[in-house]
Amino acid sequence: MNGLVFLIPIALGFGLLGLAAFFWSLRKGQYDDLDGAALRIFVEDEEEEAKP
Repeated sequence: MNGLVFLIPIALGFGLLGLAAFFWSLRKGQYDDLDGAALRIFVEDEEEEAKP
């Protein structure tokens, strides 16, 4: 029972820390262009074409 006194606040703290990190990444625009990064793999670079 003594262990739960320490583990529950630690788990809640980690949960709040993860939630704060998620909202911070939303504010910084991390999830703004999800399709652009996925389609960028299909675009060929001009530098690679110039190399023999």
